[in-house]
Amino acid sequence: MEYTAKTILITGAARGIGRACAVRFAQEGFRLLLNTRTSTPQLAALQEELSSRFGAVCRISTGDVGEERYVAELFRELDSLGGHLDVLVNNAGISLVGLLQDMSMEEWNRIVSSNLSSVFLCCRSAVPLFLRQGHGSIVNVSSVWGSEGASCETAYSATKGGINAFTKALGKELAPSGIRVNAAAFGAIDTEMNSHLTAEDRRALEEEIPAGRYGTAEEAAELIYDLAVHHSYLTGQIVTMDGGWT
Repeated sequence: MEYTAKTILITGAARGIGRACAVRFAQEGFRLLLNTRTSTPQLAALQEELSSRFGAVCRISTGDVGEERYVAELFRELDSLGGHLDVLVNNAGISLVGLLQDMSMEEWNRIVSSNLSSVFLCCRSAVPLFLRQGHGSIVNVSSVWGSEGASCETAYSATKGGINAFTKALGKELAPSGIRVNAAAFGAIDTEMNSHLTAEDRRALEEEIPAGRYGTAEEAAELIYDLAVHHSYLTGQIVTMDGGWT
């Protein structure tokens, strides 16, 4: 894919994998539209950092990408970046740890909205732009739990499994139009999402991973970048990075 004026939208960009993605794409000269669910000084600081380090053109937007009205507003922000889009990274997501029988309907709906409906809404808005341009790339951030399932993370696992099926189906749907859709399924990545683990739990988990350690957000971002801009014949795939864990 040849880029002349490169623009990327990253959801859930304030920290972790999303933040690392913003840095990685800024290094390559992308113009960025970065989203976070709630107002946070972290995203504003990232915007300033990307501008000072790389001279990146960067816009930030706060809102819930699981809400249809906000996603429409978010995509209107692209007008300030030239009105087009080259790459969409659906990274926004939350986890929920607990027994299924203790889960409320409100909690279930919240995680489905944040993790899965957000992917649908952002892809639905991006596809018309990609079709007009004749190119585009979508990378959905998934998890090994989407195929393996995790005890006490049933809702999270269900949403990631949904993302995997969504990616495969949309990849087939859009391939004739030259638009690629792939997912990166990560194992244990050292981000705040895993902060609920005790030191003992962390050590036990590391012992289970053949690579002997957690992955880094920067390693995750490198895979996402590779999937987004390379491999013109690769679409509808779930690419796993987990240190040999699963």
